[in-house]
Amino acid sequence: MTDSPRPFFALALDEAEQAVVERGGKAFHARIVRREAAERGVLAYERMTGLSTALRTRLAAEVPLVSAREVARRTSADGTVKLLLAFPDGRTVETVFIPSRTSGKGATLCVSTQVGCPVRCPFCASGKDGLLRNLAAHEIVEQYLFGRSLGELSRSVVMGIGEPLLNLDALLAALAFVRADIGLGARKTTVSTVGFPERLDRLSLADPPFQLAISLHSPDDEQRGELVPAMRGVPVEDVLAAGDRWFERTGREITYEYVLLSGTNDTPGHAQRLAQRMRGRRATVNLIPFNPVDASGYGRPRSEEAERFRRVLEEAGVVATVRWSRGVEADAACGQLRTREGT
Repeated sequence: MTDSPRPFFALALDEAEQAVVERGGKAFHARIVRREAAERGVLAYERMTGLSTALRTRLAAEVPLVSAREVARRTSADGTVKLLLAFPDGRTVETVFIPSRTSGKGATLCVSTQVGCPVRCPFCASGKDGLLRNLAAHEIVEQYLFGRSLGELSRSVVMGIGEPLLNLDALLAALAFVRADIGLGARKTTVSTVGFPERLDRLSLADPPFQLAISLHSPDDEQRGELVPAMRGVPVEDVLAAGDRWFERTGREITYEYVLLSGTNDTPGHAQRLAQRMRGRRATVNLIPFNPVDASGYGRPRSEEAERFRRVLEEAGVVATVRWSRGVEADAACGQLRTREGT
């Protein structure tokens, strides 16, 4: 990291109050700054009219409101907006604002937790360069603030770049702010992981502040190790058993995510074996037809093939849905997020 001044949202509340007082304000002005950014999406001191002009000027010069800056934006036809955000060390991540199809319902924000990803699924652009570094808590928070600047947020999904359970402390600190200041609590936040059984067990005992999604992608141990390299050697049944314990302890049903790769993991045999794995479990399987990623070598199934796969699960008593991702033409869909524009 560089020696840049600590941004406002990297400061604890008492530190922020002190910073404001030292620059001629009152302690309560720090709470005004937090409220303006978190509740109204105001990302510039000069627009915070509850502060004096002199205080706004000093804060802008000496305490950056956020560390990130927007360096690129792509908007798809359905209104999905993908932002590329750069941090002072030059590292970048993407975050995605997905408006509701229902007017007035607010948007879903897709958030990243790492620069790059250590899991390196071969069908996903996010892990192309491996893990470059973890994001700090305030860098996760800042994604929410940029998202809020685009509109009301009704839900968040921690499904962007990175493996959230491998940067858990920063994520939990960020979600504490999001819950308190933005109003997105456990029922409105979903964290997606490839499923580390020991980590899931520890989390399930601690009243985790989110819903859980586990990326499965194959019912077969060997193939899952190829598609999810970080989980090579961890049996699928161990991941599912950890999911069962999560449900028993938290009462929250899990969503299992399954990217459908044409001719790879979407055959009738795969559907039948997945149905056997999932039969009797209180969970939903979310089938996600592959979103194009350059040079991945994978293809997207046709809609009738995805529906056939879903019917096999449904006939076995497994709750299953097909989710066609939004923002595909802007490279803003599941699996398409990158750490730099155009790569």
